[in-house]
Amino acid sequence: MPAPKLGKLLKDKMLRGDTVYGTFFQHITNPAIVDVLPDGALDFVIVTAEHNALDLAEFLPVRYALAAKGIACLARTHSRDADDVSKVCDTYDGVVVPYVEDVEHCRRLAAAAMYRPLKGVALDRVLAEGKWPSDKTRNYVTNERCANTVFIPMIESVLGVENLEKICAIPGVNAVFVGPNDLTTNMGIPNEYDHADLIAMLQRIIDTANRAHVAAGCWFGKSYQAERTIKQGARLVVYGNDGALFGEAVQQSFTQLKKR
Repeated sequence: MPAPKLGKLLKDKMLRGDTVYGTFFQHITNPAIVDVLPDGALDFVIVTAEHNALDLAEFLPVRYALAAKGIACLARTHSRDADDVSKVCDTYDGVVVPYVEDVEHCRRLAAAAMYRPLKGVALDRVLAEGKWPSDKTRNYVTNERCANTVFIPMIESVLGVENLEKICAIPGVNAVFVGPNDLTTNMGIPNEYDHADLIAMLQRIIDTANRAHVAAGCWFGKSYQAERTIKQGARLVVYGNDGALFGEAVQQSFTQLKKR
């Protein structure tokens, strides 16, 4: 029996307007952790080597354990290089690319993910003129090779927000994801996640993406912030990470125990 196409399932959920839920893994590389994840809690996990000394290859055992559990596994790249995006998409269910703000750059990144293995002049013709080498090539690329691939650019600057309408119109952009640390720093209000200007900016991002039928969301590590953004219309919910969730569980459990 063929393995379920978890990337396609995730894309289909977002396309029909569902809200999807996930978290970051940035410390855990032991696949045994997947056994303790509650059934139905997560639609996806993003493994990341952006802010640590790990390599994405170290998360591969976790990726296959998640697949067995029916959870899509996306990988956040450290670079914003098209070749790295293509490489990640050959292994994981999709890619999350940090700090995307230029429209043409995003078009190239999306093509690296969604038009594999086309490159060079052949890819340029598809992007510029919509001309494929053949109908067989188009069918293979779009319905076979890349059908299970999710492409998500991160919007982390004011320029990225200003270009968001055009970014959301790029074929292959399945969702957009806000990194609040980078965005608030770029806005001049670093780490002020409850600032009215950030909340207004997130509303602008969510509304712009929703008009294009693209899911949008923002990472948060506090539940009230995540809930607020869901109320704003966010449909890509990324809450916490493996370390933060573990710390939160320990804090709650032992605080309660010490009251007795």
